[in-house]
Amino acid sequence: MKNLTIYHGSTKVIERPALGIGNPKNDYGLGFYCTENLELAKEWASTEKSNGFANHYALNLEGLNVLHLNTKPYHILNWLSILLKNRTFVLSQGLPMEAKGYLLNTFMPEYEHYDLIIGYRADDSYFAFANAFLNNTISLEQLRKAMMLGNLGEQVVLKSEKAFSQLTFIESIPVDSSQYYPKRMARDRQAREDFQNDKTMVAAADAIYMIDILRQNWTNDAPRL
Repeated sequence: MKNLTIYHGSTKVIERPALGIGNPKNDYGLGFYCTENLELAKEWASTEKSNGFANHYALNLEGLNVLHLNTKPYHILNWLSILLKNRTFVLSQGLPMEAKGYLLNTFMPEYEHYDLIIGYRADDSYFAFANAFLNNTISLEQLRKAMMLGNLGEQVVLKSEKAFSQLTFIESIPVDSSQYYPKRMARDRQAREDFQNDKTMVAAADAIYMIDILRQNWTNDAPRL
């Protein structure tokens, strides 16, 4: 039996999380969003005006059907397609809307039947990078690298009654927003600065952009994914 230690940052103590509660417009749809990183949970629990709690749980993984989007055969466009399905993007007509339709039709994995999803978290700066890729202003390589900035790690999302039934509440750790809200803002700011200062990017003439993926009719087995 393998237990996963996870944390959920919130303004409330949540001893008994339940399926069907929360915002359906989150990255992977309706679910209970957690992290294995206590410090990140404390940052996510903090708002500008209120303290919060890092709720600590043990999740029994036995028998759970897990989708790990950061392992093969999945890739960044699978993640982006799920994000497009659930989050609200403001896209102009033309290339961005065409890109959205192509990604949803070509790269959307079946994800709703899984008990647990593990993948990137689209905080403000990361969501901005995804939007820029759709608008053809950053390359595929830049998008990949951007998702590694800021040390956000992975989020763990419970998506089924079975997953919730195997979750055990351990404790609730108080979070001082005066300490952790500035950390949250600084992490986002640092990610943007690191992206702007990255000197290792491939020259634009040699990079792959969204328009190239459309013109070349990329699929899930494209060699450069």
